Amino acid sequence: MAIIHRAQLNPSKNDLLRAWVPKQPWIGSVDCSSLERVDAYRFDDPDGEVGIETHLMRSADGRFLQVPLTYRGAPLDGAENALIATMDHSVLGERWVYDACCDPVYVSAVATAILTGGAGVDLVFADTADHIPVTAHVEGSGTAGASVPAVESVTCSTVGTDTIISAGDLEVTVVRVVDADRVSGSATLTGTWPGQTNPALLAFVG
Repeated sequence: MAIIHRAQLNPSKNDLLRAWVPKQPWIGSVDCSSLERVDAYRFDDPDGEVGIETHLMRSADGRFLQVPLTYRGAPLDGAENALIATMDHSVLGERWVYDACCDPVYVSAVATAILTGGAGVDLVFADTADHIPVTAHVEGSGTAGASVPAVESVTCSTVGTDTIISAGDLEVTVVRVVDADRVSGSATLTGTWPGQTNPALLAFVG
């Protein structure tokens, strides 16, 4: 379960994403002259310290982009190149926003979802405990109780429109530009959201 605060953010998530995404090497031929955030899904940090949110965006040419971010209350050591911005959160204070693919907490969370058949978490307002409707649904193809390698450090590289994450014996591919027809023979994370009713490949292990 992810706890959501009713807060003012500066810069806003939309402004941050629209400034950062068009500059990324994985964008390929996508037309980023306009970007619309259409949905998002979250995973939990078991320690409750790091916010893990993946944004789904629509480009000017109608393609869906996947942008995972992590939100931290202090800088992540050794991840200076993955820092996107700092953000003022009216409840939590200063937050450091990272490209989540370079954050071990995200990598562990997405690998766990893929390998154990996990899903995105429910969203609850901190002040009222009311549930927030979730419209982006993701699910891993693995088996409950499956072993998940520990993730201590990660390296990231770009191959086409994918980000390849290496963490010891674990390799995770995050699909940045969603292709509705793409499949993988490996353990996968797939998802649906408004405008994408058939499960689309979002990430895979191996």
